[in-house]
Amino acid sequence: MNEMEKLKRIVNESNNVVFFGGAGVSTESGIPDFRSVDGLYNQKYRYPPEQIVSHSYYCQHTEEFYEFYKDKMIVTDAEPNAAHLRLAQLEREGHVKAVITQNIDGLHQKAGSKEVLELHGSIHRNYCERCHAFYDLDYIVNAEGVPKCKCGGNVKPDVVLYEEGLDTETIQKAIYYISHAEVLIIGGTSLMVYPAAGMIDYFHGTCLAVINKSPTPRDHQADILIQDSIGKVFSSI
Repeated sequence: MNEMEKLKRIVNESNNVVFFGGAGVSTESGIPDFRSVDGLYNQKYRYPPEQIVSHSYYCQHTEEFYEFYKDKMIVTDAEPNAAHLRLAQLEREGHVKAVITQNIDGLHQKAGSKEVLELHGSIHRNYCERCHAFYDLDYIVNAEGVPKCKCGGNVKPDVVLYEEGLDTETIQKAIYYISHAEVLIIGGTSLMVYPAAGMIDYFHGTCLAVINKSPTPRDHQADILIQDSIGKVFSSI
């Protein structure tokens, strides 16, 4: 039995699978990742992308932040791929308990997943910094320059920028699901971003599966290791 068949059997025999995913889950939907050869961090800008998507840069250069954010981090026409769709189906079938994602694109929800924990926020939620009024993605996309609220305040995306902390409630729920999972599937992530990557340490279940095209720091811990396209893998399980 190969690794793919083994994963399929384990997933279909379990009613407590948790999926932990990163940028690689959405690259097959046309959304660039950050750390691959063609990713955002290897493209040339006036400032490094890490600096542009930091809290201090947002505060000091809000207009330039939004130019980059709208140009490079918002993809409005992306559709869920095979991995998103199969995870949603596995949830409906009673196998997957939760999806924990580092992505901000909302594609898991678009595919139909209900229990999605977004560690780094979402482009689909935006709030006025002054009165906390909510604005959707269309409002941000169509705004000229810095999006403004009716009250005059700046509208900020509900995404976790560098120098900002993760939402405490989301972290606690993610840790709960990971620590109680029977099967944990890590997919499409380099596991280089902390504190998100450190959550894996809370897993004490029976099977850890790692699916990623390139090596990760957790490969040696994996019970199942598959270095292949995540869409291909989920099409087979």
